[in-house]
Amino acid sequence: MLAAGALGIVLSAGPAAFAQAPERVYRLGMLSPSSGTFERRRAGVFYPELARLGFIEGQNLSVETRFGPTEQLPALAHELASMHPDVVMATGPAIRAMHQVAPTIPIVGSAIGEDPIKAGFAASLAHPGGKITGIVMLAPELEHKRLQLLHDAVPGIRRVAVLTGNALGTSLAAAKEAADRLGIELLPISAETPGDYQTAFAAMRRAEADGLQILSWPQFFTDAASLAALALEARLPTVCEWAEMAQSGCLLGYGPDFTELRGKLAG
Repeated sequence: MLAAGALGIVLSAGPAAFAQAPERVYRLGMLSPSSGTFERRRAGVFYPELARLGFIEGQNLSVETRFGPTEQLPALAHELASMHPDVVMATGPAIRAMHQVAPTIPIVGSAIGEDPIKAGFAASLAHPGGKITGIVMLAPELEHKRLQLLHDAVPGIRRVAVLTGNALGTSLAAAKEAADRLGIELLPISAETPGDYQTAFAAMRRAEADGLQILSWPQFFTDAASLAALALEARLPTVCEWAEMAQSGCLLGYGPDFTELRGKLAG
C-alpha cells in the first residue's frame, strides 16, 4: 500500500548561479551528509537538465563532491571553498556548514526540516535574497502527517518507534506532537550511521514497538531498501519519506515528487 503526497517550496528569487561565458569551465561543488545524494542526482534528471541548459560535465563543467557525517561537514566545506567553485549544491546541514565557511559563494540548497527564514538563510520563501537559493521541504509538517497516515493504515498501533538521526530535533518534535494527539507512545531510537541499524532495530524489538516511522534524512533515503528489509524482519509496519522508499519495501511513503525536485534544483 502506498500513500503519496507532494509539497515542495521553491525559493525562486535567489542569485544567478551561472552566467555562461565562451570557453570557460564552470566549477560546481556538491556537499552532503550522504553519498547517495550524488548518486541519485547522477542517475536521475539533474545532469540531463544541466546539459539542456548548456553545462556538460567533462566539457564546460567540473564537479567536485564531498560527503560525510555532520561533524565533518565544516572541514569538507573548507575543502570545497579552497577550490573556488562558482556555486555549491548543499543538502540539509551541509547548507549551514558551507555558508559559515564561505558566505560569499552562491549555494543552491535542498533543505530538509530547518526553516530557512529562522535559520537566517532567506529573507522569505518567495524572495530569499542573499547567496542561498533552492528548495525547502517543511519536514516537521510532513512528519506530523506521516504518523497520522500510519495510524490510519494500522489503527491498532500504540507504540511507534521513530528512527532518528543527527540534527532532526524539529522533525522529532512534530512526530511527538502528532503522537500525543493520536494517543500513541513514541519511542525515539537513534541511528547516526548505517552501522547503527542492527542495534536500533534490536532496541525496537525490546521496546515491543508495533509500528515504525523513519524520519526524513538523506542517509535513510540512501539506505531505504536495507531499512525496509529490517522493518519487515521485525514485522513493523513502516512509514517513510518518499514514494521511492515505499517501492523499496516501506508500507507507506509520503512526500514530494523527488524526480521533479531534482529537475528544479538544476533549473
